[in-house]
Amino acid sequence: MRHVRVIITGAAGFIGSNLTEHLLQEGHEVVGIDNLDDYYSGKTMFLERSIEDSNFSMVRGDILDLELMKKTMKGADAVVHLAAQAGVRFSVRDPLKSHMVNVVGTLNVLIAAAEGGVKRVVNSSSSSVYGNIDQRPVTETDEPRPVSPYATSKLAAEIYCRQFHELYGLDTVSLRYFTVYGPRQRPDMAIRIFTERILNGLPPQIFGDGEQTRDFTYIDDVVAAIRSAMIAPDLKGAALNISGGRPITINRLVQELKEVCGRRELEPIYLPPQAGDVNHTWGDPSLAMKLLGWKPRIGIKEGLRRYVEWYRTSEERRTYLGAQTMPGTSLARLAISEPLIHNQMDGLFSNMK
Repeated sequence: MRHVRVIITGAAGFIGSNLTEHLLQEGHEVVGIDNLDDYYSGKTMFLERSIEDSNFSMVRGDILDLELMKKTMKGADAVVHLAAQAGVRFSVRDPLKSHMVNVVGTLNVLIAAAEGGVKRVVNSSSSSVYGNIDQRPVTETDEPRPVSPYATSKLAAEIYCRQFHELYGLDTVSLRYFTVYGPRQRPDMAIRIFTERILNGLPPQIFGDGEQTRDFTYIDDVVAAIRSAMIAPDLKGAALNISGGRPITINRLVQELKEVCGRRELEPIYLPPQAGDVNHTWGDPSLAMKLLGWKPRIGIKEGLRRYVEWYRTSEERRTYLGAQTMPGTSLARLAISEPLIHNQMDGLFSNMK
C-alpha cells in the first residue's frame, strides 16, 4: 500500500490503538481522534508508543463536533471510523447516548468526509446487528434483527454509510466485527474478565448456562481486514462480516482459558442471563475474503495463548487496575489544543490546530 494519510476516530481504544501502531510501522501518516472518555481507563497508555512517532498526531476531540470533524478530515486519503459508545449492556441503560454517539457521530464523520474529499471511509459495525440467530453462519444477505439499542445504532450507521455512497458518491464500507479479542480489549469484555479471575484463583462467572456461542475474532485479523478495506476496489457501500468463522461455546472458551492459565481446577459459577445479549454469533466471512483478499488466520487456542501472555507480561495490563497514563506520560502530550469548544454532550474538549 502506498503512503497514505489516515484519520482514525477512536484511535486510543482497543482496535484503534492496535491499528495505529500497525499503520505507523508501515510508514503511513496517522491522525488520531479520541475524546479520551472514562468509559474505561488506560487509553493514554495505549498510545504511548505511537505518540513518539513523527508520523502520528493526536486530536483530543469528539465526533459529535461536526466542525472539528470537517477541519480534521479535509484531504485525508482514508478515514477509519472506530469511535463509538460501546457495550450492549450500556446501551440498555442509556439508549440515548448510544444513539447520539453511534448514529449522529457517524453522520458527522460522513458529512465531513464527503465535504473534505476523503477517498474511502471504513466504518466499524458489529455482528450484533443480526440479533438472535440459529446455530448457523450468517451471511450479509440475512436480514438484520437487532435486539439492543447498541445493535440498532450500529445498523443505522451502516445505512447512512450506504446512503452516502449512493447519494453523494462517498466510497464507504462497513465491517461487521464478530467478538474481537486480544491485547488492550475493554475491561468489560468476557475474555478479559475470565482471564483476570482465573489468574487470581477465582472461579470464572458465566451469564446463562454457558452453551451460548460466540464467533471470536483475534485483533490481528481485524487489523488486517481494516487495512485491506482501506484499499480494496469496488466496495460500493457494502457491509462485510469480519469473523473467525468458528464459533465456540462459552463453556468451552472457559475450559480453554483455564488450560492456558494452568488453573484447570476452577469450576465456573453460573449467573442469570443479561438483557440484550444474543444466544449465538457465527459469521460467514466468505464475502470479505472475496472482496478484500483477506482471511482470518489466528484460531481461538493461539489467540488465547497470545492474549494471556500479553496479560501476564505487559505493563499495559495496569490499565485494568485503574492506571490512566504510563509514568512520564502527560495527557497534554496527547491533546493538540487551541481554545476550548463547548460540546452539547460531553462538556469541554480541545480543538485541533
